[in-house]
Amino acid sequence: MLTVINNYQKSQKLRLPNIGLNNHLICDIQTGKYYSISSCLCNIAKLIPYVRNCKNMAKILQINISANRGSTGKIADGIGRSVLSEGWKSYLAYGGSHRPSESQLISIGGKWNTYTHALQSRLFDNHGLASRCATTRFIEKMRQIKPDIVHLHNIHNYYINYPLLFNFLKETNVPVVWTLHDCWPFTGHCAHFDAIKCEKWKTGCHHCKGLNNYPMSWFADRSKKNYELKKRLFTSIIDRLTIITVSNWIEEFVKESFLNQAKIQTIHNGIDLLTFQPSQSNQIRKKYQIDDQFVILGVASPWNATKGLSDFIKLREILPINKYTIFLVGLSKKEITKLPQNVIGITRTDSPKELAELYSMADVFFNPTYEDNYPTTNLEAIACGTPVITYDTGGCKEAVTGDVGYVVPQGDLKKTVEIISKWQTNGTKNFHLLCRQHAERHFDGSKKFEKYIEIYKSLL
Repeated sequence: MLTVINNYQKSQKLRLPNIGLNNHLICDIQTGKYYSISSCLCNIAKLIPYVRNCKNMAKILQINISANRGSTGKIADGIGRSVLSEGWKSYLAYGGSHRPSESQLISIGGKWNTYTHALQSRLFDNHGLASRCATTRFIEKMRQIKPDIVHLHNIHNYYINYPLLFNFLKETNVPVVWTLHDCWPFTGHCAHFDAIKCEKWKTGCHHCKGLNNYPMSWFADRSKKNYELKKRLFTSIIDRLTIITVSNWIEEFVKESFLNQAKIQTIHNGIDLLTFQPSQSNQIRKKYQIDDQFVILGVASPWNATKGLSDFIKLREILPINKYTIFLVGLSKKEITKLPQNVIGITRTDSPKELAELYSMADVFFNPTYEDNYPTTNLEAIACGTPVITYDTGGCKEAVTGDVGYVVPQGDLKKTVEIISKWQTNGTKNFHLLCRQHAERHFDGSKKFEKYIEIYKSLL
């Protein structure tokens, strides 16, 4: 009851005192102010319909590989906070890593479940078809919760059985919102297909050229069967499926896929602008003895081939060592040992404050990604006042405009060096205010999450 009253007070700016009687007045023990009994009874009367409605408050259940960790996990957690601010109940189910959250967290499976699922996927190319026990237990929890809306994010990455999940969703007739952070939902195998230049997903996957990419398959090629199974299951709820794309780029793909009959809307990713803002970073430069260096920052986890680690190594070979330092975040310990001179590497940080300090420390953020949708690292860097150079990949150019950075063709290190050299000569201080203003106009996560709340309300 206290939670309900507190939520109502916040939303209505209503003052209800902690009661202490004194003749015909009521004293607020915290403030020492007095109120008439009649005014308090009037305010309490206003609460009655609100409390009654709380018995039927909306329950939103999100499902994602992570909770409040990584880009998609932070987005799901932010949506959860907005749900709670409406006085609703927020549940966040996850299959991998997590950090504390205000939403009620639900773990799907565990490490053993992930390992066995990943092994089956590598042997049989049946990604998303294992984890039967873990998914069955999770569905029982869903039956108990009885969510009013189920919101899917990444339902791949070795933790959930999507046929069991979608059969349950079809049975319950609950509205489903699905935020697409990559292309996996409409292909027979791949999460991204740009690097292999494949368009089979438009008509039907077969003889997959991306088996060596995530989710890797060592021997089998089930891409044709996987495609047909996804098409049958995912379109079985198409009449109550709302698809949210996080970039205009992926929206165009969805419109050409078997999901094109769903309601489709783009909501670009947002970030926490209170966390990611310009901050003091002199200590980092002193710690690594790079006070007088022009620092080029890169952030990824993991640093696989598509994230452009090799491009950073090539960049190091081109730029003069006495002027430039490359600083990479998110490397494994093994990768760090193999770095060339004047490339500083650290492992992944789960501290948003530390990450904001790293962005602020850098003179430029370079994102040589070859496969991406709408990467939040670009947004975070810009919000911290640091200009961005990014490859023309996915929806990157929707976030990085001329006043906050450059978008260059994939692999064009010549153009990248030209821009970096120019900025090293002229400095990048002129970008700081422009970057921050751009972030405040376009990347405010709270405003993005409000759009999700609007969608939820339209479905309830």
